[in-house]
Amino acid sequence: MMSTTFFMPSVNIMGAGCLQEAVLAIRGHGFRKALIVTDTVLSKLGVAARIQSLLEAQDIQSVVFDGTQPNPTVANVKAGLTQLKEHRCDFVISLGGGSPHDCAKGIALCAANGGEIADYEGVDRSAKPQLPLVAINTTAGTASEMTRFCIITDEARHIKMAIVDRNVTPIMSVNDPELMLAKPKGLTAATGMDALTHAVEAYVSTAATPITDACALKAVELISQNLRTAVTHGDNLPAREQMAYAQFLAGMAFNNASLGYVHAMAHQLGGFYDLPHGVCNALLLPHVEAFNVQTSAARLSDVARAMGVAVEGMDATAGAQACIAAIRRLSVDVGIPACLADLGVKENDIPMLAANALKDACGLTNPRKASQAEIEGIFRGAMTASADAGRSASQATRDTVPA
Repeated sequence: MMSTTFFMPSVNIMGAGCLQEAVLAIRGHGFRKALIVTDTVLSKLGVAARIQSLLEAQDIQSVVFDGTQPNPTVANVKAGLTQLKEHRCDFVISLGGGSPHDCAKGIALCAANGGEIADYEGVDRSAKPQLPLVAINTTAGTASEMTRFCIITDEARHIKMAIVDRNVTPIMSVNDPELMLAKPKGLTAATGMDALTHAVEAYVSTAATPITDACALKAVELISQNLRTAVTHGDNLPAREQMAYAQFLAGMAFNNASLGYVHAMAHQLGGFYDLPHGVCNALLLPHVEAFNVQTSAARLSDVARAMGVAVEGMDATAGAQACIAAIRRLSVDVGIPACLADLGVKENDIPMLAANALKDACGLTNPRKASQAEIEGIFRGAMTASADAGRSASQATRDTVPA
């Protein structure tokens, strides 16, 4: 086995009510002024102001940049960087889900290294660590608060850039499930299925290790046991807390084993159509794993077992098919739309989407290599509802909130 390096923040504060502890830890670093990167929703709800108040009590000044879009763009990074420089902030706090975290990473990386965020597309392109970043998470899905992944939309090229760089890892992550209560059902479903995708892709990845395997399978187990409750009963704190742990475990897995074609393809859908990332992942996941059965049947059977499927007595291929069926059932149960066509994806765009997906760094560790024609075939398979889709796509779309 080749040597491996395991990446994650050096400090990770978790559990209900841990936000105050996190602010005290921030004070211990000696920072003086924060740029709080968030979105308009959390700003209007007063969550950003709450963070500012907690910081002020510790004699730490802050300013808020709430211009992050659901799929953060090059322009978002530039605007936030301008505000950071104008106010001479010495560190960054990201507040929200994956979008604010990724936008903040882009800002912090450019603040320390100069240039444009597009300069860092790819793997480990930066020379030095980003400006210190503390990531306060409010959703259970992306795990961006603890990863070295930064996904930014290049609006000129209509693609999502995958920046995989050890220097964008936050110095601290904060997961207080009290901040996740009462989130909309659609957002909870999309982010939860994003976490499941992270775990599954990491488990079948060609870069998987015993450490990432353990994290991935436990994440799958916790998501299968808690996502339906978190979606249906958004104020259920135990379910929210278990989902917070699940998405963090999935982050530990994919941050080190990387991902696969689900993410490589979902990035193209998000960049071209501005679609919610978690929903795209959920729709593509069973189709990509059906493609992967040829090389990864035994591993997918393990995933089925972690999802609570009784695979004893099945051969590996049957277990893999049971896994794919369980993924579809979970998607239906939490209200994911039925197919890509319901999201406005056009058949004529598939060749371009497939070509760009094959250039995405996330696809490098997919267990089975695909041709352009095969990626196009996976996209086409996801264009129409499966036989067990079971739910009105129009209702599902109304319930879906961008992740």
